[in-house]
Amino acid sequence: MELFNKSGVLLSSVLVSIGALIACQAQEDAIPSSTVIEAAAMQIGPSGQPAAERRLQEWADQGSPVAQRELALRYLSNPDKRHEAMQLFERAASAGDAQAAVGLVGMGHQGGAIISSSGAGNGAMSAGRVIKEAATANYMAR
Repeated sequence: MELFNKSGVLLSSVLVSIGALIACQAQEDAIPSSTVIEAAAMQIGPSGQPAAERRLQEWADQGSPVAQRELALRYLSNPDKRHEAMQLFERAASAGDAQAAVGLVGMGHQGGAIISSSGAGNGAMSAGRVIKEAATANYMAR
């Protein structure tokens, strides 16, 4: 009987260890808080930090509106990535990020109109509609 108790304890400790490892892996894949994302975005800076930008891109791909907005803000300074910046702003604004909606409106004022890159609707959105939709989505998420 003593042998059974020792092996049971050993088996239990192995299972607990495996569970802890799985939990750690799941935490690594989770999207961090907005303050962590914004801090990572600040690391990119004017000289560029490829690792921080890759991390931001991963979070944006996972659906984080904050990461989408921050990445769009970084892309604004690169004329080759302005279209991608607009798409990221649209995704973040649609998810309720009011700052992304403001960025999208700002891009629209610079370009003369807010063009929807998703191709939905008639191809253009009014600035008021973008802000209203973002504010409504942000309010509903609370």
